[in-house]
Amino acid sequence: MDDRQKPPPSSRWPIAVAALGLGALALAGFMFESTRRTPADVLDAGRSIVEAFRQGTVTTRFVSYATKTSGSNYLQFARLEQVEVFERTDSATVLWGQLSLPDVVVRAEAPVEYTYYLDLNERWDLVIEEDRVLVDAPEIRANTPAIAISEIRYDIAEASVLRDEEEALSNLRRGLSDLAKARASDNTPLIRELGRRKTEEFIRSWLLASYDDAASFRIEVRFADESPRLSPSEVRP
Repeated sequence: MDDRQKPPPSSRWPIAVAALGLGALALAGFMFESTRRTPADVLDAGRSIVEAFRQGTVTTRFVSYATKTSGSNYLQFARLEQVEVFERTDSATVLWGQLSLPDVVVRAEAPVEYTYYLDLNERWDLVIEEDRVLVDAPEIRANTPAIAISEIRYDIAEASVLRDEEEALSNLRRGLSDLAKARASDNTPLIRELGRRKTEEFIRSWLLASYDDAASFRIEVRFADESPRLSPSEVRP
């Protein structure tokens, strides 16, 4: 058989080679695109919490979450039990104020329970700066103190034969609730740092439940009755 009678070369090989080449190019392109986009995707995911703060709905979301979780408009965070001694000095005068009678000093001692909270209906501000969340929380407030009425012990510290001691004790009894409320305010410094830590923990739980990339953020809480926080641009070395 001469050369003119040989069958022509198969035309399928160039097609196969071209297909393989295109497949390799497509695979390479896919790998390149995946490699190129992965950092961006990660960065975008890391920005989710930042974008949420920029949208201006973070505080509203937090208050809604806190209200639902706590079951009320209060975020109660601390309870303080103390045995308190309340003292009242009863003074009086006669002769149209010209003559002062001896003072009568009466005391009441009783266990008192104080509970402290933050009001979710008051102003909250949450701001993100780099890797930290700055929280301006309302002022710490106290519920009406719970006095253990059955355990109150009354005492007359200073008596006077010229005065009605029972009246002085009655005045103390009537004013005991107001004295306990004033003492609750005086005791606020004892629970302030506990309140700060509990509030930070609560906000972190909310962030982690709402944003997958919130674990690395630091949370700093400032209460409304504390000194204003300086922004980084205002801080001087």
